[in-house]
Amino acid sequence: MTVDKARVERLTRELLEAIGEDPDRPGLRQTPSRMAELYGEFFAGVSEDPAGPLARTISVSRGPAPDTLPSGAVLLRDIRFRSVCEHHLLPFAGHAHIAYLPGEQVVGLGALVKVVEILAARPQVQERLGEQIADAIADHLDTRGVLVVLDAVHGCVTMRGGRQPEASTLTISARGEFSDATARAELIALIGTGPATPGAVR
Repeated sequence: MTVDKARVERLTRELLEAIGEDPDRPGLRQTPSRMAELYGEFFAGVSEDPAGPLARTISVSRGPAPDTLPSGAVLLRDIRFRSVCEHHLLPFAGHAHIAYLPGEQVVGLGALVKVVEILAARPQVQERLGEQIADAIADHLDTRGVLVVLDAVHGCVTMRGGRQPEASTLTISARGEFSDATARAELIALIGTGPATPGAVR
């Protein structure tokens, strides 16, 4: 099911009226259609299967580089993502860091990015988003362990309530061998050596 943009437009007009505004004044006339396009983009992942990008795998032993079998984890850092918090429909955004211990099958790195994008493009909470990413990889890819670290800044923290513009939220989701804190310590350290950018693990 795709986003019903016509209905979003109607409801946006109603919302503007509910807060005492005139949706027909010049500054707001295009707002309902803009909101429909925005929501179509923000929530495009609601009906999309996050396992889809993981369907095409590469054999480690019979693939293009059988002489370079991985002996450790594959770590993809600093995947930018943005999502919408389901509590207030305010955005949160930051970086995802994904590591997995390959079995016989590996996947293209772009597929991991796509998993994050699909699951982030729906009403979310950060804790669940990390768990869903970890589950999708652990359940649909041949792995011995999966680690997902999310570091994000939330609009509901920076823009309302206490208004803490410097606060970020860090969550860790682990499967398999990385469920052990000692086993994932090296990866956590490697993630922490990334560039000092907003939303990066510090």
